[in-house]
Order: sequence, then C-alpha cells, then structure tokens
Amino acid sequence: MTEALLQLEHVFQSYGAGVRRFTAVENVNLNLSVGEFVALLGPSGCGKSTLLRIIAGLQKATQGKVLYRGQQLEGVNPHTSIIFQTFALFPWLTVLENVSLALKAKGVEKHERDKKAEDLLDRVGLDGFESAYPRELSGGMRQKVGFARAMAVEPELLCMDEPFSALDVLSAESLRGELLELWTEGKIPTKAILMVSHNIEEAVFLADRIVVMDKEPGRIIAEHKIDLPHPRNRKSVEFQNHVDQVYAVLAGQTRPEKEELGTAPGEVGITRHLPEVEISDLAGLLENLAEGGNQKHDIYLLEDKLGITSDQLLKLTEAAELLGFSSIAKGDIELTALGQAFADASILARKEIFASCVRRIPLMRWLLSMLHSAEDRRLKIEVILTALSLDFSTEEAEKQIEVLIKWGRYGELFVYDDDQEMIELEEGR
Repeated sequence: MTEALLQLEHVFQSYGAGVRRFTAVENVNLNLSVGEFVALLGPSGCGKSTLLRIIAGLQKATQGKVLYRGQQLEGVNPHTSIIFQTFALFPWLTVLENVSLALKAKGVEKHERDKKAEDLLDRVGLDGFESAYPRELSGGMRQKVGFARAMAVEPELLCMDEPFSALDVLSAESLRGELLELWTEGKIPTKAILMVSHNIEEAVFLADRIVVMDKEPGRIIAEHKIDLPHPRNRKSVEFQNHVDQVYAVLAGQTRPEKEELGTAPGEVGITRHLPEVEISDLAGLLENLAEGGNQKHDIYLLEDKLGITSDQLLKLTEAAELLGFSSIAKGDIELTALGQAFADASILARKEIFASCVRRIPLMRWLLSMLHSAEDRRLKIEVILTALSLDFSTEEAEKQIEVLIKWGRYGELFVYDDDQEMIELEEGR
C-alpha cells in the first residue's frame, strides 16, 4: 500500500464578496502518494497555479482542508519547494550564491551550504558555472539553477508551475529529460512531484498520473493513469493513445446548442468565456480541416501538423465549436457545413458568415443589446467592464472585452476607438 503524502479535501478558493464573488477553484479533492509524479493539466484559468500555491501554503483556501502526512497544514508548508515558470534568480548573486541562499535561510553554515550547493549544481549539469551570474546563462541553464535551488532544502514534495514554458523547444526538451533522470534514478531526495502544465504531451511523457481540470469554475473532471515505463517513446502507439485519450477529455464533446453557448451576463446559468484566439489562426485551422474534403480528424495529431501548443490548439477547437464551425466527439473534430462554407468562402463572405455566427453567442448578443440601448449607440469600455465584473473576475472581464472587440470588429458589428476607449455600433447593424 502506497504511503499518503498530501490530501486535499473539498478545497474551494473564492475572491470578492456578494454579487462580485468569483469562484476560482471549486470542491477539489486530490491525493498524492510517496513515489508519484502527478501532472495537473487543464486550460489557462482553471486554477492549477492557485492549487499549487494552496498546497505550498503560500495561499489559504477559502474552504476545505489541506493535509500533509495526515496533519492539517497551517501556514507555509516546510516540506515543499516550488519552481515557477519564470527563473526568479537574484541577478546580483552568482549561481552558487543563488542556490546556497535557500540554505542560508535555514541557518546552515556557509562552508556546508556552499558544499551542498556545489553538489546540486553538479547534479543538474552546471559544474564549472558556480561563479557565473544569471545574465551569463541561457534560459535553460537559469532554470537549472532554479531546480538546484528548489532541491537545496531537500523538499519531500517538489511543486512545479509550468517550469518549461519560458524555454525554447530544445532547452525545454533537454531539461525534461534531465529532470526525469534525476527523479527515476533517485538522485534527488524528493518523495513526490506535482507539476502544473497545459502541455498534454509533456504531461504524458513525465507523469505517472494526470489530473485533468476544467474551468468556469476550476475543478477536477478526470484522472488518467500513465502505465508506460520510462524512458517513454513519443512515437509509440501506446504513447499516442494516451495523448489522444487526454485530448478527448479536455476537448469534451459538442453539446446541444443551449448548453454549448451558455447564457448572457445577468441571466440564470453559466456565462461562457470566449477563448482568446486570433481570427487568422482560427481560419487556418478550418482551412486545414477542410483539406481533402470533410472528414474527422484526431485533435492530438493537429498539434504537430499546425506547429502549435496543445493549449493553443484547444482554444482554437473551442472557438470553432462555439461558433458552430465544427463538432467534437471522442477526441475527434469534424467541420460542420457552416465551417466548410467559411473555409471555402472569399474574404468578404467569411466576414458575413462570422458575423452571423458570433451574433448567436449570448455574450456578444448582450453587448450588442447594450449598445443598441445606449445613447448615441456607443459605450465606454469602463461601463462594459463594470457590467461584466458581475459575472467574471476583473482580470477575466478585461480579457473577455478584448476578445469581444476583436471578434466584433472582424465581423464589422461595431467600431472601436482606442484613444477614447469607446465602442460604437456600425451603421445599419
């Protein structure tokens, strides 16, 4: 029987109060055992990083319990270290000093902490760079320093918040392999690893178990066990099957229109977020799907074909589904007749098709109704932001306004004056 290390019991995280209360994480239950490498996977904004901060004790949950080795966590967890996606090194300290700083905070004598820091730097392949400053290192090397510093305090639980996302492709790939070597060969004292990611292939490559989250609000929707031995072959059928299955969970499947579109702000029900995508990227996806006639496509295969990340791909497929251009089921995406028409249409015809589709979305319909009712059929952005803040956090409301402006301008539904921060209906709209 595996030894329990961490338990989350009915964890909630909310912000604000009253009608402005926003739930970021809802009723999360999660167990982590000794010897496990677990990946938290989900779209941006689903609360993955929030959970990590709660687990490390950097943030207190609004509701629920965090148990570490059976004891309820109070304050910062002394048995946990976090590696963030940004390198967070002190530029005025050398590599050795950056790593030994964590030991200094624990009261370790200078000679001992320098010796230990040198050993850690050797383990991550940075022997010889002890006296270098962060500015002299590549992105991958700076992140290795971050790994060494996190390991200096010998954490039982190592938490990582998208640790490879700020690196170029080759550096990230190299560092993943080195981390896996340290973990699988027992070269680090860590008992368990919990990694936040939105990269599906990365999660399948590294983790023993994937915990899948969704947003609106952030919650766990599935768990997926990876039973493949290390090292894992990305090209193997078994590996690709796991990637396909996780994509199927995250992409979901197209629901009846009323459920799919959600409700307008102020109405009963969930107001659907609009995915942050560029129209040109969406058009590229639809054109790619239309090649060779209308047929089903495995979503996971499109990642390499289009040369984009899994997070970008899922946002694009979500937008295509929301606009009625595609349908999704069991990890496959298929163009609808409307999507095929958009892919085949001229530039101007595409605008007309897009305009008719985006009008169906409750959030856009709500904005157009507000504009029709406003004096001179125009509104300041701050007015719209205030209204949206009743349904979204302020940060998310700002993002949604940006998407609404992009989509509305493309469909020529309204014009936007950036200097005055004003939206105004187009004539005849």
